[in-house]
Amino acid sequence: MLGKIVEMEANRVAVATDLEFHELEDLIGKYVSMESGTRNIIGEIMNVRKSFILINLLGEVKDDEFIFGIIQKPSFSSKVFLLDDEMTKKIIGISNYEERKHLYIGTSLIYDKIPVGFHIDHFFNGHIAIFGSTGSGKSCGVANIFQKLFGKKKEIPYQASIFMFDAYGEYHNAFKELNKKVPEINFKSYTTDLKNSSIETLKIPLWLLKSDDIALLLEAEKHTQLPLIEKALKLVTVFSLHDVDHIKIKNDIIARAILDILSRGGQPAQIRDQIFSVLSYYRTDELNLDTIIHQPGYDRTLKQCLLIDSTGKIREMELVMNFMRRFLTNDYELSLPDGSFSYTLNDLKDAFDFALISEGILNSDKVYDEMNILKVRLNTLLNSDYSVFFDYPEYITEEDYIRLLLTAKNGKKAQIVNFNINYIDDRLAKNITKIFSRMLFDFSKNMDRRASMPFHIMLEEAHRYVQNDNDKFLLGYNIFERISKEGRKYGVLLGLISQRPSELSETCLSQCNNFIIFKMLHPTDIRYIRELIPNITEDVVKQIKILQPGTCMVFGTAFKLPILVKMDMPNPAPSSGSTDIESTWFITQA
Repeated sequence: MLGKIVEMEANRVAVATDLEFHELEDLIGKYVSMESGTRNIIGEIMNVRKSFILINLLGEVKDDEFIFGIIQKPSFSSKVFLLDDEMTKKIIGISNYEERKHLYIGTSLIYDKIPVGFHIDHFFNGHIAIFGSTGSGKSCGVANIFQKLFGKKKEIPYQASIFMFDAYGEYHNAFKELNKKVPEINFKSYTTDLKNSSIETLKIPLWLLKSDDIALLLEAEKHTQLPLIEKALKLVTVFSLHDVDHIKIKNDIIARAILDILSRGGQPAQIRDQIFSVLSYYRTDELNLDTIIHQPGYDRTLKQCLLIDSTGKIREMELVMNFMRRFLTNDYELSLPDGSFSYTLNDLKDAFDFALISEGILNSDKVYDEMNILKVRLNTLLNSDYSVFFDYPEYITEEDYIRLLLTAKNGKKAQIVNFNINYIDDRLAKNITKIFSRMLFDFSKNMDRRASMPFHIMLEEAHRYVQNDNDKFLLGYNIFERISKEGRKYGVLLGLISQRPSELSETCLSQCNNFIIFKMLHPTDIRYIRELIPNITEDVVKQIKILQPGTCMVFGTAFKLPILVKMDMPNPAPSSGSTDIESTWFITQA
């Protein structure tokens, strides 16, 4: 018996004791039982003074099971004992371990012989946050969890689908050998390193992108730019398909653009140059600058009909307008692409160019500048190495594309799909993660059986992508915030891995169910965690500041209470080690 309760304040009690502390093992962090009658309150020793022990109240044991949270405080007559090993294991470990249900991740930092783990369903059925300063052990912790999960040999999580967005290319080394240990488990990797021919290059079918995706890809900033994007996407059908019906529509669109130029007025030279510009880029066999316009007695090309005479006028303007009216038709309606046909960045570029003309904005410098910047960004993408990522070799549907992502080279299910996005800039990396996340979310929403195929989206350096950015203003939503609020019921779940939680979206962080926090020092991040994470105490916050590398505080729905854990080291480890200055700098003199 440690002593008697002599004082209570808020969620703490003070126990008077006459024990000789130097004869005992370190008591800080140990659990105690405060028993009185049928009640058994559990607490944690937070401080030891000369003749007092200060205990933080944690929960209560009922029917031999620990329940976190205090409704009634212990009585002053309670007997205070160090908690026995059996009950300690029930609180911080796993009772009645089952391979299908449970996962061990390390050992208690306080009780070094007691393994710590969680119920797999309780951990993975919600959003996860894993935080820590650089070098604190985040990457090793993530690798350890998934190596343990996919290292099971009797109960194999064959249907798991983990999409890892790898900001530094760290995880390939940690997961590439999984298949050798458990043949049913497969790891698949994509890279943005165009010089690496041994790993498949990441490629996204352009036609699977929605108008919102294009807006993000081209970094649209204003609502006035969205109609042009939709207009261009509607036109891309016309410019990418070449059957008779679509040529007819293309003729109509070109003719309407030319009629608009003619009816707008302006200087004859300007009118002629604009029509020449249109027909230089957009033409069909029936409608181009060399098209013959027949008149009684003679024939002339359309180009000749646009000549300016000695009086400075286009003499045949009425003739040209009547000729254009022949191509008009009202038996079609343009719609956004539905993913049923393929198109390229070049097709999209042509559609954007023509959208600028067909919208009739050539005479407005301000509006033209707003719209033209999107075209410039598209041209930049088209002419850069990054265009390869949207050059998909053949037509594929969205469903088949996602299923192909999850198919390993051996034709079996891939449980981990790793996207190494280390070789592209942060802007494109952010947009690619958003595009994939939107695609996975929409796919899951449209499944006949809700949440029958769960997807876990793990975002390394999540503060780069999951931000309070412009998406909500521009599109009305942020895909990560939508997933954080709605994804659970569809089986789409986020894993936020970050060294700067204060830069994350508050909405996303507030929806996380389980937390693994390694050492953190930045005061802004610590304050952010304390204010936004439910049920975190000041004592937990203090401990986070002094954790050793590889140790972490775990808490949430998968854990009975906050627990300090010494994570097992993964084998093999991710490629996340620090630079070895000694061996790099120094040489031995002869």
